[in-house]
Formats: sequence, C-alpha cells, structure tokens
Amino acid sequence: MRQPKITAYMKPVCGWSNGVRAIFAKYGLEYEDRDIINNADNYREMVEKTGQSLQPSIQIDDVILADVSGDEVEAYLLRENIVAPSDGATDVPTDQACADHGPTATPVNIGF
Repeated sequence: MRQPKITAYMKPVCGWSNGVRAIFAKYGLEYEDRDIINNADNYREMVEKTGQSLQPSIQIDDVILADVSGDEVEAYLLRENIVAPSDGATDVPTDQACADHGPTATPVNIGF
C-alpha cells in the first residue's frame, strides 16, 4: 500500500483525536499532527481548508475529511485502498469523546 501525505488538525488531548491517531498507528501511516489548540495558525489553516471549526479534520493528499472519528478515517482509508484490512486492535476507542468532553474549544487570542 502507498503512504499518502496526511495532515491531521487535532487537539493534543481529545478522545476523537486519539481515535484518529490510533487508526494511523494501526496501519503504520505517517502523518503531520497539527495542534489546533496551542497553535492559532494551525487552527486558522484548518478553518480555511475545511470551512468549519470542528476537529479532527484530516487532509489525505488532496481530500479533506472534516470533523471525523477514527472509524470514519479508517473507512475512508479502506474504501480508497490506501490500506489493506487489518484485524489489529487499537489501544483507545476510535469513535468516542473523552469523558470530560464538552463544547468544542477554540484557541483564544487568534486575531479574528
């Protein structure tokens, strides 16, 4: 299988983001993890590319997957034959928020 160019716009600590990271690890995919909480430029870039403020938002080559779970990312990777099916397990849930998940946080002082 091929290694696509993957850019992941995610929170550093988040059940949804950790689920996406787990899928990338499951398939041994390299990706750039862009922190949208501690880096306002990453947040702005994500909003510009996706047209919305929710995360995780993933760019795989030229395709944007906005506000997705790990399960949705895995389904896309399989459907597009980027990865082969795997029975491997992940160490975290791939479709759940953190227990303390509340409203989507946005960076402060981002200059909008």
